[in-house]
Amino acid sequence: MYEPIRTKSVHTPADHADDFPHRSREEELDIQLAGHLAALLAVTDELGIGEAGIGEAGDRIAEQVARLRGAPPARHAGRTDAPASVLHRRAHALAGRALVVAASRADTAVAILAAERMDAHTAALAAPAASARLVGAH
Repeated sequence: MYEPIRTKSVHTPADHADDFPHRSREEELDIQLAGHLAALLAVTDELGIGEAGIGEAGDRIAEQVARLRGAPPARHAGRTDAPASVLHRRAHALAGRALVVAASRADTAVAILAAERMDAHTAALAAPAASARLVGAH
């Protein structure tokens, strides 16, 4: 009554599964980590326009992106007109993501760099609140 299916199912394994390249878990983690660091670099470069010491951090992040990708990243400090506090929160979150991936692939250099950036952005977020309290105390 029903006509049998004559085409291969999508669930049938391919005859030539080795015809396309596969990436290892380490390669996938390298790609993911480079992406997180590149995003962190973009935010860091934008913050570096108005803050001292950020340029050096951006250079260190760029070195790690270049190591992971095999080529230096494109750098452009595009202005989003976002307040510095928003940029610091975004950078903190990106550094946290990079830290998680770096820890899973046992990349100590990036893990240390990401942790330092998280601390720096936490301190930058706390600095305006501390100065506001000091001004109000007078």
